[in-house]
Amino acid sequence: MNSKTSEVIKLLTKEYPDIKCLLDHETPFQLLVATILSAQTTDKKVNEITKDLFRDYPTLDDFLLLTREELEERIKQIGLYRNKSKHILLMCRQLKEQFGGEVPNTLEDLTSLAGVGRKTANVVLSNAFGVPAIAVDTHVFRVSNRIGIANAKNVLNTELQLQEAVDKSLWILTHRLLIFHGRRCCYARNPNCDECIIKEYCDYYKSAKP
Repeated sequence: MNSKTSEVIKLLTKEYPDIKCLLDHETPFQLLVATILSAQTTDKKVNEITKDLFRDYPTLDDFLLLTREELEERIKQIGLYRNKSKHILLMCRQLKEQFGGEVPNTLEDLTSLAGVGRKTANVVLSNAFGVPAIAVDTHVFRVSNRIGIANAKNVLNTELQLQEAVDKSLWILTHRLLIFHGRRCCYARNPNCDECIIKEYCDYYKSAKP
């Protein structure tokens, strides 16, 4: 890991000592459902929905009792709720039939489930099982490429480049730091460069400043 990447991680760790997974959950199954729901939706909105949803249907077996219409009604405030309901219920059946009712802990098995792509799988691997992974959402993609830790045009190449640039033991920490920095400072529009703690290491800042 080069000195720039190391210093960026060090400074962001100091800036965000409170980092954690922002999706409320008590089990790997709940995290998997919440992460599927979070696509194109804020974590805050997902947590508002799952507070009651997980209270009433806390387990996989509880979800298997839901009809698609019932689940749609429970999550209709979330974007793409019809597709998400379909995928979640299919995913639940797959978990029961193919994995004995347990959430798998490998990328290959997780991405075989309905509605689960690499980002969702990596969120579950890192936060539910502590498996080193880098989940590239819109914040991780934007911030890592602006800084220059990655130089990629898509999320997959960004993930692969970050895996090369960052020590494996720091993958989980780094992806959380990049998410927090994207939410709190490095906005998609009008990033707050003047107050950014890592601006001197950032390619975007160096190219944008007068």
